[in-house]
This record gives sequence, structure tokens and C-alpha cells, in this order.
Amino acid sequence: MFTYVTLGSNDLSRSIRFYDPVMAALGHRRCTEGGVTEWFEWVGWGTYEDGGNEQLALWVCKPFDKQAATAGNGTMIAFEAPSRLAVDAFHQAALAHGGLSEGVPAVRLHYGPTFYVAYVRDPDGNKLAAVCRAADA
Repeated sequence: MFTYVTLGSNDLSRSIRFYDPVMAALGHRRCTEGGVTEWFEWVGWGTYEDGGNEQLALWVCKPFDKQAATAGNGTMIAFEAPSRLAVDAFHQAALAHGGLSEGVPAVRLHYGPTFYVAYVRDPDGNKLAAVCRAADA
């Protein structure tokens, strides 16, 4: 459904320090580091390539309009986690690298009997979640 997701940042270096360990906890490495003026220093995690296809990535960059990046109220990106341990690692990495907890890792029964999720905010206030639907302990 999505080709990519972009989040704005006011401090790309800080975002890199946050997202490198947070995305690594879910098995995603940094795919591109920008620095080219016309791309406003984009940095991505997940896959990518373009010419040979593959794509999909979470991109973090300074807003094109050069205004301050702000988090959207009601906006959240949820990442699939391969295990409950990965959800826990995501949450711990976020808190250790400048993120704030919006919900500790737990089963949220109102979403389903195996819906294990943690919620965090990145240093720019963007809300993120890691979800594991597997029934592992």
C-alpha cells in the first residue's frame, strides 16, 4: 500500500542517534544518508534501491518548506515487530536515545488477544509503535 513514509525532523543528527538503535531493534538498518541540498538531507531506514525496485523506507528529513517540523495530532506510524522481545527492545532503545514512552510494551486486549504493542515518541514528537501479533510469551 505505501511506497514510503516521511517524518520531519528539526535535528537530523539527533534523529539518526534515535532511529539507528530503534530501527535496529526491529531488524532495519539505515539505507541512505543524504546531504544533497535538493533532498534536504534525507536519511532512511528499511530497504531501498529504486532503479532495481524494492523501495519502502522510513525517511526522516528537514521539511521542504523550511518551517519547523511538528508532530501531527492523531498521527502514528506502527512498525511490525518479529517478536515480543523485539517490541521490548524497540521501547528500551527509544527511551535510551531521547524518546518518550506513550505506552509500555503489553498486550492490548481491545485490539485482539495477541496484539502486543509499545508506543513511543521520537525526539521531534512523532508517535511510533512496534506491534507483534504472534502469540509468543
